[in-house]
Amino acid sequence: MDNNLCNICPRNCNVDRDKALGFCGASNQIYISKIMLHHYEEPCISGDDKKDNGSGAIFFSSCNLKCIYCQNFQISREPQGKVYSLNELAEVFKLLESKGAYNINLVTPTHYTLQIIEALKIYKPNIPIIWNTSGYEKAETIELLKGYVDIFITDFKYFSNDLANRYSKAPNYLEYASEALKKMRELQPTDVFENGLMKKGVIVRHLLLPTHVDDSINVLRHIKSLIGNPILSLMSQYTPMQEYPYPELNKRIKPIEYKLLLRKATELGFDKIYTQDLSSASSIYTPDFK
Repeated sequence: MDNNLCNICPRNCNVDRDKALGFCGASNQIYISKIMLHHYEEPCISGDDKKDNGSGAIFFSSCNLKCIYCQNFQISREPQGKVYSLNELAEVFKLLESKGAYNINLVTPTHYTLQIIEALKIYKPNIPIIWNTSGYEKAETIELLKGYVDIFITDFKYFSNDLANRYSKAPNYLEYASEALKKMRELQPTDVFENGLMKKGVIVRHLLLPTHVDDSINVLRHIKSLIGNPILSLMSQYTPMQEYPYPELNKRIKPIEYKLLLRKATELGFDKIYTQDLSSASSIYTPDFK
């Protein structure tokens, strides 16, 4: 890949980010919106209790997907937070490690892939590195992470490219997310745990959207066909954060929709599933980025 012209993600903007901005809105400066010990990831990532040390989360600003319903819209729409140099990012890794973080959790990192790799060359912690992504990735970009990333936590948002286009302006989401997921499983073929915490592997997340349980079931079928029986995290936390132009998004999911999705996951043979209480559909679980 040409470091001067950015084609790191499926948007293929082909811009020099020192001079212009592509779809994600990020320059080559690394903007970080929040650094924290995070306690609201899956238990194998952040521990079972708030008293545990938690996941060392680094929330990068901007995003290459920009879902209309994004819960982190405060930081995904445009650069927010503080600019960090490569050396400073490496120091953040050290800091979180020194605070006892179970891992380094790189949240929405895609548009800073090359910079993150350079920072990891400066200092790679002795705790797992997590690539926490929307799934809208190029397989060749994921390949660059070989030897740097231990755990992939990836969304698989849509089976229908029509929905992907409507809600995320990504009409080719299925094709890219599919190839990226296969590459993630190739790089981390085995899920490894130690004392209940994940050390290596892949977790596939799926957020159920209101009225779209049929598409969610198609997502599960597709994941099964791609990589078999991975760890699933089926999320019921969808929360309208503002008024949307699509009426179906201006409400929470129904309990019956989530129950149907869980039942179908079991029928399809998935037996490693993280679930959520419907009470998780609340903005209190979204970090305050102000």
